[in-house]
This record gives sequence, C-alpha cells and structure tokens, in this order.
Amino acid sequence: MQLDFFPSRTLTLYLARLFIVRILAVLFMLVVVLMALDLLGATGKILAVEGNGQAEVLRYVSLRVPQLISRFLPYSVLLATLITLVTLNQNSEVVAMKAAGLSAHQVLAPLLLTAALVAAVSFAFNERIVTRANATLKAWEAAEYAAIPDESGVRANVYLTDGTNILTASSLVGTGEDIEFDDVTWYERAPGGIISEFVRASRATYAAPGWRLENAERFDVGTAETEELGELVVGKALSPERIALDAVDPDSLGFLELRRTIDAFDAAGRRTSEMKASWWHRISGPLSALLMPLLGSVAAFGLARSGQLFVRAIIGMALGFAYFVVDNAALAMGSFGGYPPFLAAWAPFLLFLLLGETVLVRTEE
Repeated sequence: MQLDFFPSRTLTLYLARLFIVRILAVLFMLVVVLMALDLLGATGKILAVEGNGQAEVLRYVSLRVPQLISRFLPYSVLLATLITLVTLNQNSEVVAMKAAGLSAHQVLAPLLLTAALVAAVSFAFNERIVTRANATLKAWEAAEYAAIPDESGVRANVYLTDGTNILTASSLVGTGEDIEFDDVTWYERAPGGIISEFVRASRATYAAPGWRLENAERFDVGTAETEELGELVVGKALSPERIALDAVDPDSLGFLELRRTIDAFDAAGRRTSEMKASWWHRISGPLSALLMPLLGSVAAFGLARSGQLFVRAIIGMALGFAYFVVDNAALAMGSFGGYPPFLAAWAPFLLFLLLGETVLVRTEE
C-alpha cells in the first residue's frame, strides 16, 4: 500500500467527488455574494445612460461573473480543502485511512489530483472566456456603459511613460493622430523618481509633437499651490505609434497572443517586465489550486477529540491566505521591475510548496 501513490480506486473517487462538490458549492456562494455587492455600485452607473435597461445589467453580469470565477477559484479550493479535511477528521475517516496503512500523502493524493484538474480547467477558462470578457468590459467601462462604436479603439486605464514622467488617462479613444485621452494626469518627476508637480486636464489631443491638454490645472507638490494653465503641451516623445504599442492590456490578451506582443516590445526595445510577469502568472496562477490541499492538510490530521481541530483549521487558512498575499505582492514588484518577471510569478508558488511539504512531513510523516 505504501508503494502506491493513490489509495484504492473507490476511495480515490469518493474523496475526489467530495472535494469537487465542495469547490463548486463554495465558488457558487462567493460569486453570488460578490456579484450582488458589485451590482449595488454598478447598476446605478449603467442605468444612468439613456437607453440602458435590464438587458445591459444582465450583460454586465455576464461579463463580470467570469472575472469573479477566475479570481476566486483558488480561494474556493482553499476553503473547500478545509471543509473537506475537517469533515473527514471529525468523522474519524482520516484515522481509518491511516489505520489501513495510508500515508499522509496518499490521503491527500485524490485531492491533489482533483486540484490539478481544476488548475487545467482554470487555465482553459481564462484563455477562452476571461480574456475576452476583460477586453469587452474594459472598453464598455471606458465608454461609460454607453454603446461602443465599432473599431473605436477604446482602452481604459491608460498608463504611459515619457522618460521619468508619466501620463495617465481614464480612457483612450481612436487610433493614430486621432487619438483622444479623457481625464488626463501628467506627472513630472524629479531625479530619484519623486513627483515634483502634476497637471490634470479633462481632455488631451495630438499636437504633433506632444499632446495638448485642455482645461489644464497644475499642482506644485513643493509649494502646494494650484495654477490654472488653460492649454499645455506635454509628452513630446509620446508618438501615436509608440502609444499604440504601449496601450496594451495583458489581461485582455490570450497566452500565445501575449507572448507575441512581448516579442514585439522586445524587438522595439520597450519595457516588458509587467507583461512578462503576467505571462508567467498565466501558468503559476491556476497552479495555485494545486497548493491548497497541501497548505490546508494541517486540518486533516491530529485527533479531533484533542480539541485542536479548530486551531489546525485556522493554521491551514492562514497559510493559504498568506500565499495569496505574498503572490500579489511579488506580482506587483515584478510589474514595477523590482523582481525579475519569472521570480515574481514563481517564487511564491515554490516557496509555499516547500513550506506545505515541510509542515506535512514534519508533523505527519
């Protein structure tokens, strides 16, 4: 029995079915609650547009739900792991399995197999559905939930750099010299990256070269004084061709398409840290589901009557949520260039894999 990684076929199917049902139940509960909370803020904005009604609200739900599923599926696997293992422990099923000669790894093997299948489905779901929902929803939000013109080139949350300076905008519309920015902010940074002043404007258009800010207002950080400027031309190194290359949303591109975009940026000598980190995280993100049974395994073992089952469940939950915190922090550091992209995407996964395995071996094996 110890030489087999999986227990019997019957026990494997029983544990896998138990686990997957709880994953789906927890995921359904999370998505329903979060979608309801999201609609409290979004419904008013959608219905404020003339002509919008129930169909547009349902359209928003259809675009938002895939995002929620993608983001909270790993959390669902973690919570389902704890519920499953605590239930098995309370019913003395873990004790029975260990008495039959199964090791801790063999007890967890069906859960790990199920989590691996969930990771594969999550990757395919992200590629086929989530990326398209991201692109459509961001364009719709940039148009303030009004009808999106065909081939409008609408992009939301634009972030561009011109040397040490930064230009941000809530939306970008059009292509080439017809590009227009809305709700623009131009940050001027002193040596060392410190922002010395910033300029806000309602709109920006191409000035050949540079971008003409309309109704501009400057705020000096050092003196805390505000000055009305009217019109101001900034970002003369930001050509329409460069913006077309810069205004790429990694979340809206498929795995292979993002790889081709990274290659194009590299060929043009552009910064690709954020996109490379996102590309690697397309793999390590779904694989985080594989970590959850390992991190939550501390709740499976130890006698339920010892009174420490609740403490073990809390430890398992703390390990799982610590992974998500570290993963998000590392990904943010990778996007800003603080970590190499590969390290930013994979270091949290490998660290917590070793941590979970160490805890399991030291306590149960």
